[in-house]
Amino acid sequence: MAKDEKKPNIFKRIFGAVKKFFRDLVAEVKKVTWPSGKQVLNNTAVVLVVCIICGVALFAIDSAFAALIQLLVRA
Repeated sequence: MAKDEKKPNIFKRIFGAVKKFFRDLVAEVKKVTWPSGKQVLNNTAVVLVVCIICGVALFAIDSAFAALIQLLVRA
């Protein structure tokens, strides 16, 4: 690098990097395929149903183990 060519000062380099970051961010957000409202509702319903099923299954397993432990403690 020649002595004539100076790097821009630190603030210009930081500002340039931040500006590039936000420009790239906007470009990437424009590429995103956003789901429709119907898809969001459908996916939310699926998640809720799966959570309820898992909760019921865990409750049943927990209750079975609790009953088993109660039988072992009484004996």
